[in-house]
Amino acid sequence: MQIKGINPEERVVFLDYLRIIACFMVIMVHSCEFFFIDGDSIGIRNASDGFWVSVVDSFFRSSVPLFVMASSYLLLPLKGNNTEVFFKRRFVRVVIPFVVWSLLYAILPLCWGAVSLADVKSNLIQLLTNFGAASGHLWYIYMLIGLYMFMPVLSPWLREASKRGLQLFLAVWFVTTFWHYAKLIVGDLYGECYWNEFHMFWYFSGFIGYLVLAYYIRTYIDWSLKKSLCIGGTLFIVGYLFTAIVYYQRTFTATQLQELELSWRFCSFNVVFMTFGAFVILKKITFQGKWLYGIVRQLSGLSYGIYLMHIFLLGFSYNLIGGHFSTPVTIALVGVSTFTRCCILAKLISYLPGSKYLIG
Repeated sequence: MQIKGINPEERVVFLDYLRIIACFMVIMVHSCEFFFIDGDSIGIRNASDGFWVSVVDSFFRSSVPLFVMASSYLLLPLKGNNTEVFFKRRFVRVVIPFVVWSLLYAILPLCWGAVSLADVKSNLIQLLTNFGAASGHLWYIYMLIGLYMFMPVLSPWLREASKRGLQLFLAVWFVTTFWHYAKLIVGDLYGECYWNEFHMFWYFSGFIGYLVLAYYIRTYIDWSLKKSLCIGGTLFIVGYLFTAIVYYQRTFTATQLQELELSWRFCSFNVVFMTFGAFVILKKITFQGKWLYGIVRQLSGLSYGIYLMHIFLLGFSYNLIGGHFSTPVTIALVGVSTFTRCCILAKLISYLPGSKYLIG
């Protein structure tokens, strides 16, 4: 039977676990950047670093799509026609904290001498059009706001769409997840050219597919734990191996970061495999033990704040740990210590009046 909607206030247990896991995954992804990025260029120092980055970072590439699917699973289709209430809630919980932390990333580095007053001025001007140099992770919020803006358009169709209709949409979307690989072979495709990037499948591509996929899973997929582990685990492993192997091979040939990170694109078929596999497995989590789920539930509510602040603490963790351990141990320690510090700081901030304007 088709499920037409979920009350956004209703507690969906596995989503609490998913948010924390996805948040940790994002931090682990960024912990790897010290070993392959040098400014805007490739900064891989040796083959060992390239190997460990491909192994570790590739494993966590489904982090952002999982976040997107968590939002869609709970919100879509929007209840009723009152989009004004929907946008007001998103503005308070998402946009205001996003603006505050954008300003903090632009200004605060002046306090410890990382930037000059001229840099601060330049950073603030940059914020009028895009995220700043010190807050690259905030690209995700721009994308998320765009998805929120489209949800009122998408919702009426989801209410009426049949299972077959959803499958056809997802099939076309899945075709687009091969786009960047196909372009390596044949170049521009289906109307794409230098004066028109809006090719035939443009409007079916991107993160919108994850919105529909989450809705489809919630509505039509209720597999047993065994089936979820079998199918989900297989897809995750296949997607992970492709992601890691392609990345590692390109560490020897790529000359630019965008070439190196080809298989890491969030809307590529291999990451879709990983995301779908992880999601259907995590969906089976129902454990609500007293102390564990209590902690998970609290951290789930703080996950947006953790995401917003973690870049500040990531560099601090690396400066303390970097150079003292092997590459994989350093990545793990930086990720775990940053995540732990962010959880503590977000919890402390939550006690402040008006904390929702800081951490959502």
